[in-house]
Amino acid sequence: MPYTIKSSEKLRPAGAEYETKALLYLMNFRVDSSEVYYYVVDFFNDLTGMNRTGRKMWDIQSKGAKNSSPKALGKELVTLFKNHTSDFEFDCFVLFLGGVSTTVRTDQSKNIFDIKNITPSAYKKMKQGLLEECYDKSYIDNKNINDKELDEFLCKVQFVVDDKKPHEYVKSIIKTHTKLIPNEEILNTIFNEIRDKQASKKYASVVESITIETTHEALNHFRHLTTGEIRLLTISRIINRNLFDKGVPLSFYIILNSVPDERKKDVILESQLALSKALFNKNNADSFWSLFENIYSTIVHNPDDNVNMLYEKLNHDKVDQCYDFEVISLKYFISLIKDGIE
Repeated sequence: MPYTIKSSEKLRPAGAEYETKALLYLMNFRVDSSEVYYYVVDFFNDLTGMNRTGRKMWDIQSKGAKNSSPKALGKELVTLFKNHTSDFEFDCFVLFLGGVSTTVRTDQSKNIFDIKNITPSAYKKMKQGLLEECYDKSYIDNKNINDKELDEFLCKVQFVVDDKKPHEYVKSIIKTHTKLIPNEEILNTIFNEIRDKQASKKYASVVESITIETTHEALNHFRHLTTGEIRLLTISRIINRNLFDKGVPLSFYIILNSVPDERKKDVILESQLALSKALFNKNNADSFWSLFENIYSTIVHNPDDNVNMLYEKLNHDKVDQCYDFEVISLKYFISLIKDGIE
C-alpha cells in the first residue's frame, strides 16, 4: 500500500541540535547501530534510519524541551503513531528527548527505557495526550484510534533522554581509538557540520504530498545522509583535509612518478575507489578506524619518513584486516593523511 507524505517540518533551529544528537545516537549507541546505513531526514519523521537495502526502518521523533510532562510526551508521539498505523513496516519507534519531568519515570536513573519504567499515572496522561493529538491531526485516520491500538503502539516505543554534550556524541564515531580523538573544539565543529548537513536536507526538495509505493523509494529524493558520509566528514576534520576534493596528495608522487603515464589516471581512480570502499564498509568499520589510528600515529612519530618507509612501519595485522586496500591504494591513503597533518 502507498505512503503519502502528509507534512514536512520546517527547520526549527532550537530543535536542530537534538535531531543531530538523535542521528548520532542511532549511529553509535544502539546494539543494532551497525545495521543502519541511511539516515533519512524529515521524510517519514524527524529522522528515519534505513538499512542498506532500504527495507528495515528505525523511526525517530526528537523533542528538545528539558522538562516534558507525561501529556506533552504523548502529544510528541503522534507522528510515530501515524507511522505505526501505516501500511509500511517500521521496526523501531524512538522518542528522543531533551528531558522529562520527575513524574514520568519510576527509576529516574534510566535514560533509555520503555513503558515498564513509566509510572501508571504518567502512562495514563501520556496516552491521553497522544489521543488528543491524534484527533487534532488530519493525517490520522480516526478509525485506527482505539485503546488496544494505542497500548500496542506504546509497548513498542523506546524513550531516550539526552545525557551527553555534542562533542561526546561525535567522540562515539571514533569510539576507542583515543590517539585520533581531537580536542573538544574540533569535536564540536564536527558536530555543527553534521547538524548543518542534516538541516540542509530539509531544503533539498519538496516532498509534501508525494506518494511512494515502497520504503526504499524515499531514497530517490536524496533527503538522506549515510554513515560513510559522516565518517568521511569526521576523518576530513581530524586530518584537516578533504579526502577527495583536493586532488592527488603530494606525498603520493613518490609512487606516481614511477607509474607509466598511460596508467597514472587509472592508479589514482583505483586508489580513490579502494578508499571509498573502505570508508563506506560498515561491516569492517572498526578495522578501518584501527588502521587509520595506526597510520596516523606512525606518521606523527616518523614525520620525515616517505610513504614507502611509513608503509613498512605499519602494523601489518591491521593492514591485513582492512581488506579493501591493496598496497598502492593504502599508500595513497597514507599520503592523504600525511599531507593533511603536516
